[in-house]
Amino acid sequence: MQTFPLNRLTFRGCQGCDACKTRLDRCALEDELTPVLEAVRESEVLLLASPVYYGDVSSQLKAFIDRTYSFVVPDYRTSAKRHRFAGSKELVFVLTQSNPDERMFADIHARYGIFLGAMGFERRHLIRACGVLGAGAVNERPDCLTLAETTAETVCRAARSEGWL
Repeated sequence: MQTFPLNRLTFRGCQGCDACKTRLDRCALEDELTPVLEAVRESEVLLLASPVYYGDVSSQLKAFIDRTYSFVVPDYRTSAKRHRFAGSKELVFVLTQSNPDERMFADIHARYGIFLGAMGFERRHLIRACGVLGAGAVNERPDCLTLAETTAETVCRAARSEGWL
């Protein structure tokens, strides 16, 4: 297992150069995100976690997601297999927000799920904690902790059945 705290890395967002569609099978940019993208390419399970800022994921996570455009095949609009991965992958998306209203920002997972699904993350799981503010606040939310545990069990069960574990 590898962890990549995006906020500690120096990297650029997607440049829209389409080099990953015309002359390379990876992102053309070389920076501290390059090994992260390679690790994702090799992984079976990806966990993305972000606080919700101004109704969206953090800017660091958004820039990372933009760079995963390189995982999509050049003819992704018409291709039956839209990604460059050997098989499908499992995604766990963890979102925290201080606003306790679950209707607020409920579209984030679905919106990014469309793109991440096209990239091969066909099985997606959401762990969402609303109304949490400050370090450790989620520890006071047994419902969120139970959801995290249940999701982990589901992902591990899938990993065992796929032969990843």
